[in-house]
Amino acid sequence: MLGLLFGFNARLGRLHFFLATIATAILMTVISFAIARQALQSAPAGTIPSLISWQVITAAILFIWLSFTLHSMRIRDIGWDPVCVIPGWIAVAIIDGLVAGKIPAIALGGQHGTIVGALVNLALFLALLFWPSSEHDNSATPSGGSFRMPDLPSRSPAAATASRVARVANGEFGPRAV
Repeated sequence: MLGLLFGFNARLGRLHFFLATIATAILMTVISFAIARQALQSAPAGTIPSLISWQVITAAILFIWLSFTLHSMRIRDIGWDPVCVIPGWIAVAIIDGLVAGKIPAIALGGQHGTIVGALVNLALFLALLFWPSSEHDNSATPSGGSFRMPDLPSRSPAAATASRVARVANGEFGPRAV
């Protein structure tokens, strides 16, 4: 179910990832301006409109879901396992925020994180944009397109999880073994 919802089993090439990221940014900018316009028009004169509304929460959930799905699909295309990479990325962001909150002297502009977290985010972003697709997936479709079929489950979920953990523990982030 999560594979279908978040694209864990689908793949997205570099160009499609870049274009989808640009399209998501444009979409969210248009939605944000529409929400701000509506909030400013409906607010009484001289007051600041609240940012806590169902429109803002819905837009934030939509943006998080789209971003999470795009990143998962691109990470899968690289040959990494998004079930392992994304929780690690989230853990680094949480730990980085905690460190920035506890030690404000090393934080970048308040409590937004440290240089280590910024470098990790930059490295992952550059990998998503420029890392080539995995080798076993370079075959094109018969029509010459670049659509990639989702991976089909070939073994039990427990065996797949154990295999993922073993691959990560051995430092194998390359193409998946089939």
